[in-house]
Amino acid sequence: MTLLNRTECSVLRGIAILGIFLHNFLHWLGPMVKENEYQFIQRNVDRLMSLFGEPSADLPLQLFSFFGHYGVPVFLFLSGYGLVKKYEKGGVEEKVWAFLKSHFMKLFPMMLLGFVAFAMVDWMTPGRHHWTLIDILAQLTMTINLLPDPDHIIWPGPYWYFGLTMQVYVVYRLLLYKRHWGWTAALMVLCTIIQMLCFAEPEGDAINRIRYNCIGGMLPFGIGLLLARFEDKLSLTIGNRTVMATVFMVSLLAVMSFSLNFWTWLFVPAFIVALHIAFVKLLPQFLLRPLDWLGVLSSAIFVCHPITRKIFIPISRGGAVLDGLVLYIVATIVLAMLFQRLLKKQ
Repeated sequence: MTLLNRTECSVLRGIAILGIFLHNFLHWLGPMVKENEYQFIQRNVDRLMSLFGEPSADLPLQLFSFFGHYGVPVFLFLSGYGLVKKYEKGGVEEKVWAFLKSHFMKLFPMMLLGFVAFAMVDWMTPGRHHWTLIDILAQLTMTINLLPDPDHIIWPGPYWYFGLTMQVYVVYRLLLYKRHWGWTAALMVLCTIIQMLCFAEPEGDAINRIRYNCIGGMLPFGIGLLLARFEDKLSLTIGNRTVMATVFMVSLLAVMSFSLNFWTWLFVPAFIVALHIAFVKLLPQFLLRPLDWLGVLSSAIFVCHPITRKIFIPISRGGAVLDGLVLYIVATIVLAMLFQRLLKKQ
Protein backbone atom coordinates (compact mmCIF):
# COMPACT_ATOMS: atom_id res chain seq x y z
CA MET A 1 0.00 0.00 0.00
CA THR A 2 1.26 3.49 -0.84
CA LEU A 3 1.78 5.89 2.04
CA LEU A 4 1.00 8.92 -0.12
CA ASN A 5 -0.59 9.01 -3.56
CA ARG A 6 0.20 11.67 -6.17
CA THR A 7 -2.63 13.95 -5.09
CA GLU A 8 -1.64 13.76 -1.43
CA CYS A 9 1.98 14.58 -2.29
CA SER A 10 0.77 17.58 -4.27
CA VAL A 11 -1.45 18.66 -1.36
CA LEU A 12 1.56 18.44 0.96
CA ARG A 13 3.50 20.69 -1.41
CA GLY A 14 0.56 23.11 -1.44
CA ILE A 15 0.43 23.31 2.36
CA ALA A 16 4.21 23.64 2.59
CA ILE A 17 4.48 26.46 0.03
CA LEU A 18 1.60 28.30 1.69
CA GLY A 19 3.55 28.35 4.95
CA ILE A 20 6.82 29.31 3.27
CA PHE A 21 5.61 32.19 1.15
CA LEU A 22 3.48 33.69 3.95
CA HIS A 23 6.37 33.32 6.41
CA ASN A 24 8.84 34.93 4.01
CA PHE A 25 6.64 38.03 3.87
CA LEU A 26 5.47 38.30 7.45
CA HIS A 27 8.76 37.74 9.27
CA TRP A 28 10.17 40.88 7.59
CA LEU A 29 7.59 43.02 9.38
CA GLY A 30 8.74 44.61 12.64
CA PRO A 31 5.78 43.64 14.88
CA MET A 32 5.95 39.96 13.92
CA VAL A 33 7.65 37.34 16.07
CA LYS A 34 10.79 36.02 14.38
CA GLU A 35 11.45 32.34 13.66
CA ASN A 36 14.09 29.91 14.91
CA GLU A 37 15.03 28.44 11.53
CA TYR A 38 18.82 28.40 11.47
CA GLN A 39 19.56 29.21 15.12
CA PHE A 40 17.79 28.75 18.42
CA ILE A 41 17.11 32.23 19.77
CA GLN A 42 15.48 32.20 23.20
CA ARG A 43 14.01 35.70 22.93
CA ASN A 44 11.98 34.60 19.90
CA VAL A 45 10.51 31.74 21.96
CA ASP A 46 9.77 34.12 24.84
CA ARG A 47 8.00 36.48 22.45
CA LEU A 48 5.92 33.62 21.04
CA MET A 49 4.84 32.54 24.53
CA SER A 50 3.88 36.10 25.43
CA LEU A 51 1.62 36.17 22.37
CA PHE A 52 -0.21 33.09 23.63
CA GLY A 53 -0.55 34.74 27.03
CA GLU A 54 -2.21 37.80 25.49
CA PRO A 55 -3.65 36.67 22.13
CA SER A 56 -4.55 39.38 19.63
CA ALA A 57 -6.29 39.49 16.25
CA ASP A 58 -2.99 39.08 14.41
CA LEU A 59 -2.09 35.81 16.18
CA PRO A 60 -2.60 33.68 13.00
CA LEU A 61 -0.16 35.93 11.14
CA GLN A 62 2.29 35.69 14.04
CA LEU A 63 2.09 31.89 13.89
CA PHE A 64 2.85 31.90 10.16
CA SER A 65 5.79 34.19 10.85
CA PHE A 66 7.23 31.83 13.49
CA PHE A 67 6.31 28.40 12.11
CA GLY A 68 5.86 28.94 8.36
CA HIS A 69 9.46 28.10 7.50
CA TYR A 70 8.76 24.48 8.49
CA GLY A 71 7.42 24.02 4.98
CA VAL A 72 11.08 23.41 4.08
CA PRO A 73 11.30 20.08 6.00
CA VAL A 74 8.10 18.99 4.26
CA PHE A 75 9.71 19.58 0.87
CA LEU A 76 12.84 17.73 2.00
CA PHE A 77 10.68 14.83 3.13
CA LEU A 78 8.90 14.76 -0.23
CA SER A 79 12.26 14.83 -2.03
CA GLY A 80 13.44 11.75 -0.15
CA TYR A 81 10.11 9.99 -0.57
CA GLY A 82 10.00 10.72 -4.29
CA LEU A 83 13.58 9.60 -4.94
CA VAL A 84 12.94 6.16 -3.50
CA LYS A 85 9.63 5.79 -5.34
CA LYS A 86 11.25 6.71 -8.66
CA TYR A 87 14.72 5.20 -8.49
CA GLU A 88 14.37 2.26 -6.10
CA LYS A 89 10.77 1.17 -6.58
CA GLY A 90 10.01 2.65 -9.99
CA GLY A 91 12.85 0.94 -11.78
CA VAL A 92 14.42 4.10 -13.22
CA GLU A 93 18.17 3.66 -13.68
CA GLU A 94 20.68 6.49 -14.04
CA LYS A 95 24.43 6.58 -13.67
CA VAL A 96 25.79 8.92 -11.01
CA TRP A 97 26.76 11.72 -13.38
CA ALA A 98 23.53 11.45 -15.40
CA PHE A 99 21.51 11.55 -12.19
CA LEU A 100 23.26 14.65 -10.85
CA LYS A 101 23.19 16.41 -14.21
CA SER A 102 19.48 15.76 -14.76
CA HIS A 103 18.55 17.04 -11.31
CA PHE A 104 20.75 20.10 -11.63
CA MET A 105 19.09 20.92 -14.94
CA LYS A 106 15.64 20.53 -13.37
CA LEU A 107 16.50 23.14 -10.76
CA PHE A 108 18.59 25.50 -12.87
CA PRO A 109 15.91 27.00 -15.19
CA MET A 110 13.64 27.79 -12.23
CA MET A 111 16.45 29.31 -10.23
CA LEU A 112 17.84 31.30 -13.17
CA LEU A 113 14.47 32.74 -14.20
CA GLY A 114 13.66 33.80 -10.65
CA PHE A 115 17.14 35.13 -9.90
CA VAL A 116 17.32 37.29 -13.04
CA ALA A 117 13.78 38.63 -12.59
CA PHE A 118 14.43 39.38 -8.92
CA ALA A 119 17.76 41.09 -9.66
CA MET A 120 16.03 43.48 -12.07
CA VAL A 121 13.22 44.27 -9.63
CA ASP A 122 15.71 44.61 -6.77
CA TRP A 123 17.77 47.12 -8.77
CA MET A 124 14.68 49.24 -9.52
CA THR A 125 13.34 49.32 -5.94
CA PRO A 126 14.72 50.85 -2.73
CA GLY A 127 17.07 48.79 -0.56
CA ARG A 128 18.90 47.15 -3.43
CA HIS A 129 21.39 44.38 -2.71
CA HIS A 130 25.00 44.62 -3.87
CA TRP A 131 26.11 41.23 -5.16
CA THR A 132 29.75 40.32 -5.59
CA LEU A 133 30.90 38.24 -8.54
CA ILE A 134 31.58 35.24 -6.29
CA ASP A 135 28.06 35.49 -4.84
CA ILE A 136 26.50 35.51 -8.31
CA LEU A 137 28.57 32.57 -9.52
CA ALA A 138 27.89 30.62 -6.32
CA GLN A 139 24.14 31.19 -6.67
CA LEU A 140 24.16 30.12 -10.32
CA THR A 141 26.07 26.94 -9.45
CA MET A 142 23.90 26.35 -6.34
CA THR A 143 26.93 26.31 -4.04
CA ILE A 144 26.26 29.57 -2.23
CA ASN A 145 25.19 27.70 0.92
CA LEU A 146 28.82 26.72 1.44
CA LEU A 147 30.13 30.29 1.63
CA PRO A 148 30.60 32.19 4.91
CA ASP A 149 27.93 34.54 6.26
CA PRO A 150 24.96 33.01 4.40
CA ASP A 151 22.48 35.36 6.12
CA HIS A 152 23.84 38.34 4.19
CA ILE A 153 25.12 36.95 0.89
CA ILE A 154 22.15 34.79 -0.15
CA TRP A 155 19.75 37.27 -1.69
CA PRO A 156 16.91 36.78 -2.19
CA GLY A 157 16.95 34.66 0.94
CA PRO A 158 14.72 31.72 -0.11
CA TYR A 159 17.01 30.75 -2.99
CA TRP A 160 19.35 29.01 -0.57
CA TYR A 161 16.97 26.06 -0.92
CA PHE A 162 18.23 25.32 -4.43
CA GLY A 163 21.70 24.63 -3.03
CA LEU A 164 20.28 22.53 -0.21
CA THR A 165 18.24 20.45 -2.64
CA MET A 166 21.26 19.79 -4.82
CA GLN A 167 23.24 18.72 -1.76
CA VAL A 168 20.68 16.10 -0.68
CA TYR A 169 20.60 14.75 -4.24
CA VAL A 170 24.37 14.29 -4.10
CA VAL A 171 24.20 12.63 -0.68
CA TYR A 172 21.42 10.31 -1.81
CA ARG A 173 23.10 9.17 -5.01
CA LEU A 174 26.60 8.75 -3.56
CA LEU A 175 25.82 7.39 -0.09
CA LEU A 176 22.23 6.17 0.29
CA TYR A 177 20.99 4.93 -3.09
CA LYS A 178 19.85 1.29 -2.74
CA ARG A 179 21.85 0.96 0.48
CA HIS A 180 20.66 -0.77 3.64
CA TRP A 181 18.30 1.43 5.67
CA GLY A 182 20.93 1.53 8.41
CA TRP A 183 23.03 3.89 6.30
CA THR A 184 20.21 6.42 6.22
CA ALA A 185 19.47 6.04 9.94
CA ALA A 186 23.17 6.40 10.83
CA LEU A 187 23.50 9.56 8.74
CA MET A 188 20.40 11.05 10.36
CA VAL A 189 21.84 10.36 13.82
CA LEU A 190 25.28 11.71 12.87
CA CYS A 191 23.86 14.94 11.46
CA THR A 192 21.72 15.43 14.58
CA ILE A 193 24.73 14.89 16.84
CA ILE A 194 26.74 17.46 14.87
CA GLN A 195 23.99 20.01 15.54
CA MET A 196 23.86 19.04 19.21
CA LEU A 197 27.56 19.89 19.51
CA CYS A 198 26.56 23.53 19.00
CA PHE A 199 24.65 23.59 22.30
CA ALA A 200 27.05 26.11 23.88
CA GLU A 201 26.25 28.68 21.17
CA PRO A 202 22.69 28.07 19.96
CA GLU A 203 22.75 31.52 18.29
CA GLY A 204 26.25 31.09 16.90
CA ASP A 205 27.67 30.97 13.39
CA ALA A 206 28.34 27.21 13.48
CA ILE A 207 24.72 26.09 13.92
CA ASN A 208 23.64 28.78 11.45
CA ARG A 209 25.88 27.49 8.66
CA ILE A 210 25.10 23.85 9.44
CA ARG A 211 21.38 24.44 9.04
CA TYR A 212 21.83 26.21 5.72
CA ASN A 213 23.29 22.95 4.41
CA CYS A 214 22.29 19.30 4.15
CA ILE A 215 23.41 18.41 7.68
CA GLY A 216 20.56 20.52 9.00
CA GLY A 217 18.04 18.94 6.62
CA MET A 218 19.02 15.29 6.85
CA LEU A 219 16.40 14.35 9.45
CA PRO A 220 13.26 15.07 7.34
CA PHE A 221 15.01 13.95 4.15
CA GLY A 222 15.96 10.63 5.76
CA ILE A 223 12.43 10.15 7.07
CA GLY A 224 11.20 10.47 3.49
CA LEU A 225 13.64 7.79 2.32
CA LEU A 226 12.77 5.39 5.14
CA LEU A 227 8.99 5.81 4.92
CA ALA A 228 9.09 5.18 1.17
CA ARG A 229 11.09 2.00 1.69
CA PHE A 230 8.88 0.66 4.47
CA GLU A 231 5.49 2.06 3.49
CA ASP A 232 4.09 -1.45 2.91
CA LYS A 233 4.46 -2.18 6.63
CA LEU A 234 2.34 0.88 7.49
CA SER A 235 -0.73 -0.29 5.59
CA LEU A 236 -2.81 -0.95 8.73
CA THR A 237 -2.30 2.55 10.11
CA ILE A 238 -2.43 4.67 6.95
CA GLY A 239 -6.17 4.33 6.43
CA ASN A 240 -7.15 4.43 10.11
CA ARG A 241 -8.56 7.88 10.83
CA THR A 242 -8.41 7.37 14.58
CA VAL A 243 -4.70 6.61 14.37
CA MET A 244 -4.14 9.59 12.06
CA ALA A 245 -6.05 11.88 14.41
CA THR A 246 -3.88 10.68 17.30
CA VAL A 247 -0.70 11.23 15.27
CA PHE A 248 -1.93 14.71 14.37
CA MET A 249 -2.63 15.73 17.98
CA VAL A 250 0.58 14.22 19.39
CA SER A 251 2.64 15.83 16.63
CA LEU A 252 0.98 19.20 17.10
CA LEU A 253 1.71 19.15 20.84
CA ALA A 254 5.27 18.02 20.16
CA VAL A 255 5.89 20.83 17.64
CA MET A 256 4.67 23.42 20.13
CA SER A 257 6.49 22.06 23.20
CA PHE A 258 9.69 20.95 21.46
CA SER A 259 10.12 24.44 19.99
CA LEU A 260 10.82 25.82 23.47
CA ASN A 261 14.19 24.16 24.10
CA PHE A 262 17.36 23.87 22.00
CA TRP A 263 17.76 20.12 22.46
CA THR A 264 14.20 19.25 21.50
CA TRP A 265 14.03 21.96 18.80
CA LEU A 266 16.40 19.85 16.70
CA PHE A 267 13.71 17.15 16.42
CA VAL A 268 10.79 19.42 15.50
CA PRO A 269 11.15 18.71 11.73
CA ALA A 270 10.35 15.03 12.36
CA PHE A 271 7.07 15.95 14.05
CA ILE A 272 6.36 18.53 11.36
CA VAL A 273 6.47 15.73 8.79
CA ALA A 274 4.19 13.50 10.87
CA LEU A 275 1.81 16.40 11.50
CA HIS A 276 1.48 17.19 7.80
CA ILE A 277 0.99 13.58 6.73
CA ALA A 278 -1.74 13.07 9.31
CA PHE A 279 -3.36 16.39 8.39
CA VAL A 280 -3.56 15.43 4.72
CA LYS A 281 -5.02 12.03 5.59
CA LEU A 282 -7.73 13.75 7.67
CA LEU A 283 -8.61 16.49 5.19
CA PRO A 284 -12.14 16.39 3.75
CA GLN A 285 -12.31 15.76 0.02
CA PHE A 286 -13.49 19.26 -0.91
CA LEU A 287 -10.28 20.82 0.46
CA LEU A 288 -7.95 18.54 -1.47
CA ARG A 289 -8.56 20.11 -4.87
CA PRO A 290 -7.54 23.73 -4.05
CA LEU A 291 -4.49 22.55 -2.11
CA ASP A 292 -3.60 20.18 -4.95
CA TRP A 293 -3.80 23.12 -7.37
CA LEU A 294 -1.55 25.14 -5.05
CA GLY A 295 0.86 22.22 -4.91
CA VAL A 296 1.09 22.09 -8.70
CA LEU A 297 2.06 25.78 -8.62
CA SER A 298 4.44 25.37 -5.65
CA SER A 299 7.72 25.49 -7.59
CA ALA A 300 6.68 28.62 -9.48
CA ILE A 301 5.38 30.25 -6.29
CA PHE A 302 8.69 29.55 -4.58
CA VAL A 303 10.65 31.09 -7.44
CA CYS A 304 8.61 34.27 -7.83
CA HIS A 305 7.48 35.15 -4.29
CA PRO A 306 10.70 37.06 -3.43
CA ILE A 307 9.99 39.31 -6.43
CA THR A 308 6.46 40.23 -5.35
CA ARG A 309 7.59 40.55 -1.72
CA LYS A 310 10.14 43.22 -2.65
CA ILE A 311 7.41 45.20 -4.43
CA PHE A 312 4.56 44.98 -1.94
CA ILE A 313 6.19 44.74 1.49
CA PRO A 314 6.59 48.55 1.80
CA ILE A 315 2.78 48.76 1.97
CA SER A 316 2.66 46.47 5.00
CA ARG A 317 5.68 48.13 6.58
CA GLY A 318 3.87 51.42 6.24
CA GLY A 319 1.11 50.15 8.51
CA ALA A 320 -1.38 48.58 6.10
CA VAL A 321 -0.34 45.02 6.92
CA LEU A 322 -3.34 43.23 5.44
CA ASP A 323 -3.47 45.43 2.33
CA GLY A 324 0.13 44.64 1.44
CA LEU A 325 -0.29 40.97 2.32
CA VAL A 326 -3.37 40.48 0.13
CA LEU A 327 -1.72 42.22 -2.82
CA TYR A 328 1.37 40.04 -2.29
CA ILE A 329 -0.68 36.82 -2.24
CA VAL A 330 -2.70 37.67 -5.35
CA ALA A 331 0.32 38.95 -7.30
CA THR A 332 2.42 35.94 -6.31
CA ILE A 333 -0.18 33.43 -7.49
CA VAL A 334 -0.79 35.25 -10.79
CA LEU A 335 2.93 35.65 -11.45
CA ALA A 336 3.50 32.00 -10.55
CA MET A 337 0.96 30.96 -13.18
CA LEU A 338 2.86 32.99 -15.78
CA PHE A 339 6.21 31.60 -14.63
CA GLN A 340 4.87 28.06 -14.83
CA ARG A 341 3.82 28.60 -18.45
CA LEU A 342 7.27 29.93 -19.31
CA LEU A 343 8.97 26.98 -17.62
CA LYS A 344 6.73 24.47 -19.42
CA LYS A 345 7.54 26.04 -22.76
CA GLN A 346 11.23 25.93 -21.90
